Amino acid sequence: MNYLVFQMELEIGSPEGNRKIIERWLEANHSDDLDIVVLPEMWSTGYALEELKEIVQADGNQTIEFLQLLAKQFNVNLVGGSIAILDGEDIFNRAMIINRMGEVVYTYDKLHLVPMLNEPKFLTGGHKQVEVFELEGVKMGIIICYDLRFPEIIRDLALQGIQVLHIVAEWPIAREAHWNTLIRARAIENQMYVVASNITGTTLGVEFAGCSQIVDPWGVVVQKLDQEVGQIKATLDLEKVPQIRKEVPIFESRVPDKYRKL
Repeated sequence: MNYLVFQMELEIGSPEGNRKIIERWLEANHSDDLDIVVLPEMWSTGYALEELKEIVQADGNQTIEFLQLLAKQFNVNLVGGSIAILDGEDIFNRAMIINRMGEVVYTYDKLHLVPMLNEPKFLTGGHKQVEVFELEGVKMGIIICYDLRFPEIIRDLALQGIQVLHIVAEWPIAREAHWNTLIRARAIENQMYVVASNITGTTLGVEFAGCSQIVDPWGVVVQKLDQEVGQIKATLDLEKVPQIRKEVPIFESRVPDKYRKL
């Protein structure tokens, strides 16, 4: 399965400007054998939280429609990062999964809001637990940024059989070591691929880590960027997942009746 992962620098508060960046980038990097494209968290607006309600009201559904058209135009599945969605008086940080036909396959609203960025003041946490979705017949999952620190929801997805976990993020460079360590840990402990897309650059006084990467089920970093704007192209060998799960059968070795319920 062929992946293309974008690490971008945002135009803060400018959905139209960021849409143009992504369209130009995909035109330059598209190939006919491409299966899945991955974008980062809140890529259309960034964390312009003070003005976010006005921005998303003015943008309406344009960003969703843009992703749907992009998927059809380039014949790719889109892990469309996440975008700010206004629902009544609430704003959700919502991940979008769109197939080659432009159909929205799955949405997920970020469960864990970041107190360090004052997210709870401006955003509403998701009401539903994470679920499995499928692209090209492969079971997959997605989480958003701070969710990476909560292994419970990721193990839940792994127990449902996902082979690939996507992480879309705006993770700061101040906690870069955590980002790199936790991504590898989630891949190793759940024996699955982890595909992570982060942003780079400095916005609103925060410098972001970049370090978008793909890690295989052994915890080996397949490809990784530093802080530059750019992309990862990689082919995931999904046969590795059942193979490693057979060689080191951690799921069969679990004794959940002996674990204290959280």
